[in-house]
Amino acid sequence: MKVNISIDDVSPHPASSIKVIDRCFELINFFPEIKFSLFVPIAYWRTIKPSFATQRPLYINEYPEFCEILRNLSPRNFEICYHGLYHGMPNKSDNDEFQHLTLEEASKKFEEMFDVVEAAGLINTFKPIFRPPAWRMSPGSIEAAKQAGIKILALSPKEYAKKTYKGVENFFPKVVYYNCNPPFDPLIQSSVVETVYHACEWDKNYLSIELTIELKRWLKTINDQLDFVFLENM
Repeated sequence: MKVNISIDDVSPHPASSIKVIDRCFELINFFPEIKFSLFVPIAYWRTIKPSFATQRPLYINEYPEFCEILRNLSPRNFEICYHGLYHGMPNKSDNDEFQHLTLEEASKKFEEMFDVVEAAGLINTFKPIFRPPAWRMSPGSIEAAKQAGIKILALSPKEYAKKTYKGVENFFPKVVYYNCNPPFDPLIQSSVVETVYHACEWDKNYLSIELTIELKRWLKTINDQLDFVFLENM
């Protein structure tokens, strides 16, 4: 069984933060070869719900301690991936940033993401892997990702998301679809298991202590079948 653990929304936001890494280290203690794919919004900006909104985008290059933690994570266990610029559409939605973009608009987004990552000194830390916020992505955005040098798209198999791709994802070099999203889509035994959690503490899919315990128990039941991999080997 090929198994990868993805975590979305790892950012400097105080309630969607690097604290989730503590759960990862707890799992590493039991499974030294476990692989985590961390998806980082480059300038996370939530504007809709007042309790989680910030006045301005959280550009990662303005948070050197956050960047240093990412830089020092062991490449044996962690890979760092792109998860949008703002994640949402400011003052319209906290999600769906890439759902309606044209090729030109999306290209500008990728260019700005790369500029910020370079300013943060992390251009060699991030892998060319992209998951669109809320999994929705326009055909123009998919083409822009290819032109920008993204090698892997991490997408959703759900119809609500797939209908935004309009089949263009079928022409992308490599696409990985998740098939577990606890507690909504439970952990399953399959030849390939791509499970997604969140770093945001308000999300029911947050990798909490409880969900970490559940994941650990599940991994123990299939320990003799496990092959932990990064997304390129899914």
